[in-house]
Amino acid sequence: MDSTSQSEKNGAVARIQGMDIRDYLHILRKRTRLIATIIGLALLLALVKIFTTTPLYTASSQVLLERNTGGRGGLETRYYVYDPEFLETQSELIRSEKVALKVVRNLQLTTKFRHVFFPDDNKTPGLGETISQWLRMPLTWLKSLLTSNERKDAAESGQIGRVLSEDEIVALNIRSGLQVTPVRATKIVTISYTGVDPLLAQLVADAAVKAYMDEMLEMRLSFSSYALKWMTEKANEERKRLESSEGELQKFMRDNDLVTVENQLAVLPQRVADFGSQMTKLESERDALHEQIRMVQAAGGSVDRLETLPMFADNMVLKDIRTKIYAAQQTQHELSDQFGSKHPQMVKINAELRVLQSERRAEVDRVVASLTNRYNLAVAQVKGLSDSLKAAKSEMLDLQERFIEYTAMKRDADSNRVLFDALQTSIKKESVTEQAQDVNIWVLQQAQRPVAPSSPKKMRSLIMAFFIGLAGGLGLTFLLEYLDNTVKSHTELQQRYGLTVLGSIEELREKGQNIDNYLALKPLSPLAESYRLIRTALLLSSAEHPPRKILVTSMNPREGKTATTINIARTLAQSGSKVLVINCDLRRPRMNTVMGAQTETGLSTYLAGAHDKKVIVSVKGEQVAYMPSGPIPPNPAELLGSRRMRIMVEELASEYDFVLLDTPPVQSVTDGLMLTNIVDGAILVVRGGKTTFEALDSGIRKLKEVKANILGFVLNGVRGDQRGNYYYGYGSYYAKDKD
Repeated sequence: MDSTSQSEKNGAVARIQGMDIRDYLHILRKRTRLIATIIGLALLLALVKIFTTTPLYTASSQVLLERNTGGRGGLETRYYVYDPEFLETQSELIRSEKVALKVVRNLQLTTKFRHVFFPDDNKTPGLGETISQWLRMPLTWLKSLLTSNERKDAAESGQIGRVLSEDEIVALNIRSGLQVTPVRATKIVTISYTGVDPLLAQLVADAAVKAYMDEMLEMRLSFSSYALKWMTEKANEERKRLESSEGELQKFMRDNDLVTVENQLAVLPQRVADFGSQMTKLESERDALHEQIRMVQAAGGSVDRLETLPMFADNMVLKDIRTKIYAAQQTQHELSDQFGSKHPQMVKINAELRVLQSERRAEVDRVVASLTNRYNLAVAQVKGLSDSLKAAKSEMLDLQERFIEYTAMKRDADSNRVLFDALQTSIKKESVTEQAQDVNIWVLQQAQRPVAPSSPKKMRSLIMAFFIGLAGGLGLTFLLEYLDNTVKSHTELQQRYGLTVLGSIEELREKGQNIDNYLALKPLSPLAESYRLIRTALLLSSAEHPPRKILVTSMNPREGKTATTINIARTLAQSGSKVLVINCDLRRPRMNTVMGAQTETGLSTYLAGAHDKKVIVSVKGEQVAYMPSGPIPPNPAELLGSRRMRIMVEELASEYDFVLLDTPPVQSVTDGLMLTNIVDGAILVVRGGKTTFEALDSGIRKLKEVKANILGFVLNGVRGDQRGNYYYGYGSYYAKDKD
């Protein structure tokens, strides 16, 4: 199914891509009646609509609308700003129910002039009104269907279900005919009313302007009264709130002594910053001392190791002692080379060294003690400064909390004061502008009584109907052409399959004429010449000699296969050839009726062995020999595919110049496919406008599977405007043959 659909689509696309202007004109000529019919129907519907529609009259007035900005405004405004929302809002106000009710009451349409402009509807409608109502029934039904949701919402809100007053009913009628159209890029609005009475149209168009002006003034007065009342009540509330907030602020300042709080808040952060700076310096000093003590402790009391530390190495006293010790040691070394250990000088120098070592040790202990004392003092200072810093921070946070609370209370009081002052100013301003309107309105043009109906516009309706019908006809024409998957010209066959088209047979349209005997009655007609052209193409279809055993078949029944077989046989016989036609359609042998031959004996009885002699008859008035099909057998395919059939065809081919086999359609049964291997070639009969490319694709594929030799196509049933330029000359050349 998918491959078939794709094949049809590809075929349609190929036909469209290969079309030129002449092809489009040909399609239009072919579908001229369809296009004319659709245009005629559209014009007929337009005429019915025109003559069944009640004439309507339209009157219009114009007004200039402008926002009231409090300045000079009006026509003296220098610059114009396009504001579609403003004009659209005013347009909806003009079409509102309240304005319509004012129009009804101002014109006394429900009292004094009720029966003048709105007569009773109980009278019997005329023929035109009846037809018009009948034509509008589908549109009315569709409109009611589309607005069903709106009616549902209105019912839920309670708008539907209550009984409308007579004023409201007439107001609905007025609103349905009232139109408001802003003029683009201007402040002008056109107010129009369309109705069946020209005088009413004029009155309503003017009355709508006055009603709109009255409604705008009432809206302004109503809003101003409500606004003044609300603002007065709100101002009283804000006055009480302001007094309360100011009293609470004064009490809080008195209780918390917040007169000097701002000065304290300015001093405390500086104190905290100073404490922090000192704290950082002391902590650094403490950590440095602690590191030095740790290094002393790591030395383990060794004087030599301690002196390697920076604090001892840089000590001037220790430097002097180390110098003396070094000098004494040098002297001791020199004396030890000259004297013994008990020599007085040696005893003296040793005593000096012991004294120097003792002084060195004492100085080291003093430095360690000083370092320890400095460290303890730094720790104590850090602790004291930390306590002072905490106290300062606590005091500052307490002051900040009280100041924040004070600021919040002061802000509330200021806000209440600003709101109260604004309300007082608005009350004074609203009292001054209470009588002013938000919109300035000037009437530019009064409505005039219409002298001619505005609807229906006959000429425009007819022109629109014509073009709509034309567009619909063209669209339907090309849609049908796109969906048409049938063969319509020999060019399509040649381009799609690459096979020869032996000829085209025009569709016979003369009343009372039958194509089966048309050639016998009119041998010089254009139709006969078409078969002669097929005969010529058939004789030239082979290189060495023309095919003698020819099978004629089609894709489906009723495509002209039988008539084509007998007419080709007749044209072959007219050239002096000996021709035999065998009716191989053992299922629906229509050729027996065409040839007027008996069916008791024939091909089926010979192939079944009931007769040993071939049944060949001569038909009165025909130059061809004919073998009828005989009785319909139960097994046609087996008989046609038998060896006896092959031998019979070979024998008859030696007796006759041409043997033509009329076989069943390829798509219906396989009888014709079984005979393709005993003939020289097959002719495929295609009916224009009926045979589909789908059927041809399937049939040709079957023929190629059995390796059939396809001689070409015969395009049958072609209309006169589809045969191609080659055949146009024969219509005039043989025109006198009809006489």
